[in-house]
Amino acid sequence: MWNQVYNPFNNTVLSTLAAAVPVVTLLVLIASGKVKAHIAAIIALIAANLIAIFAFTMPANMSIRASVLGIVAGFFPIGWIVLNVIYLYRVTVATGRFELLQRAIGGVTEDRRLQLLLIAFSFGAFFEGASGFGTPVAVTGAVLIGLGFSPLAASGLSLIANTAPVAYGALGTPIQGLASVTGIDPYILGAMVGRQLPVFSLIVPFWVIWAFAGWKGMKDIWPAILVTGVSFAVPQFVISNYINPWIVDIGASLISMGALILFLKVWQPRQLWLSAALRGNDESLATMTPAKPFDRTPLSQAQLWSALLPWIIVCIVMLIWGSGEFKSWANKLFVWNYQVPELHHMINKMPPVSPKATPESAVFGFTYLSFTGTGMLIAAIISGLLMGFSPLKMVAEYGRTLKVCAVSLITISAMLGIGTLTRLSGLDATLGLAFAATGVLYPFFGTLLGWLGVALTGSDTASNILFGNLQKITSQQLGLPSVLMAAANSSGGVMGKMIDAQSIVVASTATNWYGHEGSILRFVFKHSITLACLVGVLVMLQAYVHPFTSMVLK
Repeated sequence: MWNQVYNPFNNTVLSTLAAAVPVVTLLVLIASGKVKAHIAAIIALIAANLIAIFAFTMPANMSIRASVLGIVAGFFPIGWIVLNVIYLYRVTVATGRFELLQRAIGGVTEDRRLQLLLIAFSFGAFFEGASGFGTPVAVTGAVLIGLGFSPLAASGLSLIANTAPVAYGALGTPIQGLASVTGIDPYILGAMVGRQLPVFSLIVPFWVIWAFAGWKGMKDIWPAILVTGVSFAVPQFVISNYINPWIVDIGASLISMGALILFLKVWQPRQLWLSAALRGNDESLATMTPAKPFDRTPLSQAQLWSALLPWIIVCIVMLIWGSGEFKSWANKLFVWNYQVPELHHMINKMPPVSPKATPESAVFGFTYLSFTGTGMLIAAIISGLLMGFSPLKMVAEYGRTLKVCAVSLITISAMLGIGTLTRLSGLDATLGLAFAATGVLYPFFGTLLGWLGVALTGSDTASNILFGNLQKITSQQLGLPSVLMAAANSSGGVMGKMIDAQSIVVASTATNWYGHEGSILRFVFKHSITLACLVGVLVMLQAYVHPFTSMVLK
């Protein structure tokens, strides 16, 4: 057995700086734009191993095994989702259905700002609720780039828009994960998150349009933005507080999409915004492919259904794949849990991160049939066959998709290797303890801890499992409500989703903008940290200031 060490230098500052080396290395190399993302991820993984072994005393065989476990888990399930989403997109392009989808969306509105609201925010929220784990950014990024948006606009704005729904993603998986480590009822946790995030469900649509079109561009369509935000935020609050945390995103996104489409039947902006490039961003303008002018010929009923068919199939399949009943059935039918020898239950998580010495699990769960990516592949196959693709053509297209996605899959796997190693070595816990030492300011910095957790792991679920119990213990020591800080971990975490390296690679892959991950990171970082700080301010108010304190559940 090896016990995790959180202060190997007997100096909190030095130990924290050492623990930060892998993630800082990764982000700096990517942001520099001089090192390709997959090379940056491999270098950061090597740095993580060196720090874990020589600074945090983790046995070398455990460090290497943890890295390999993460690399494999990077492909299954995250890379598997990305690969099959891109495959579906390429099939729809090859069959001409994507061009029909462009015309259908253009029929709702030609205004690029309104298209962003409909696709990046509302449509993306549906996919977040149905499947999560990179699916929404992959889908919305691919759709936006197909509509002629510049690569940076399609990538960056999809990432910003995919924030407010994340805490309830994949049918409430982050809430369930948080409940599993804190022992707090998931219904109470879901309701508490539902008293934080609706504020940002109102803000984010405005924020996305402001980032794209500037203040005036946003101001000119404020009624549509308000309809989009309110029609998402109100159901988000109501469903999370009075129904359950599992269907929040599904219900809110469908209502938001319906409300926006109906509103646009009676209202349109006086001046259409037809540019698909980020306002004033020369880098985006220099690399974008000029958009084709919309074919304004109205679609027939048959053409409309033909355009929507692949996405309807995806929605149906993802709802089935996201349900607990299906997962239980599929995992009984096909499951292989590989307990990594000399690693599984051979590492103890120690106090104060855990109340007592707790063995860490190191299991690769190959639940192939229940993987979200498998559902996406089945949806793509069904769609391709119904659209007239022969089996031989589908196999050939899959081979081309593999070739296109190869570097991105390597990058994602390396990044999951870093995330798994930092978790098992205790590096992330050391960073978490640094945040926990902030005393009266803890509600603010505890929220940023959730943000850091998602930035490190790429998952709100993983961040909740990683830091949820630490949030509970620290809040109890400081006399704060445990449910407040547990929920803050998830609410703050959603703003870290746009800067986690996996999401950035997913976005660059979906938009065919390889090698520009640094540009995407530089664009979204300021939005990520600003929004995370705003969540921290709200949690501070809920902790100390009346009437906000009355929002906190007991």
